Amino acid sequence: MKPYNPVLKPYSRNLRTNMTDAEQLLWSKLRRKQILGLQFYRQKPIANYIVDFYCAAANLVIELDGSQHFEPDHQANDTERDRALESMGIKVLRFDNRQVLTETDAVMTVIFNVVEKKIPPSPPFAKGGAGNASELNPTEQDDLTPPFFSNDETSSICPTFEKVEDPISPPLQKGGQGGFLKKGTT
Repeated sequence: MKPYNPVLKPYSRNLRTNMTDAEQLLWSKLRRKQILGLQFYRQKPIANYIVDFYCAAANLVIELDGSQHFEPDHQANDTERDRALESMGIKVLRFDNRQVLTETDAVMTVIFNVVEKKIPPSPPFAKGGAGNASELNPTEQDDLTPPFFSNDETSSICPTFEKVEDPISPPLQKGGQGGFLKKGTT
């Protein structure tokens, strides 16, 4: 857990109840571990700051800037704040509210790509420690198929069963699963 100033706790609670439209929209995309199963926090106190969104597993802060952040004084404060957070090993992403409201998919893609690069690779689950099924030879791939999905048994268990190649649509297409998952996982 990163150090924080306890005096900021009531202020962060107040900010959580009074989120901007852009914060509410982005929070709906980040909450409930929708990005690679990682937990995000909103209005999180870190050091002497309250950050808009924070993912501890990826050491990532996401800041949403309203129009006041384009003023020179605010830009200087933001630069100082970013340096302080980066000195703690935290990457800071900044988006303005307009970007979040009008280009949500592009913002989510940037966040997903940064998170994917920052987290360690997941452990292998295949026999013999292979990283994923595509690295295995065909006979080893057959060993990984659960018996209730093998082609031989499906006709006797459920005659109407048809094998679907990719039952989940890509996340950025209409009707997608909503969250972002690593390629090759379901």
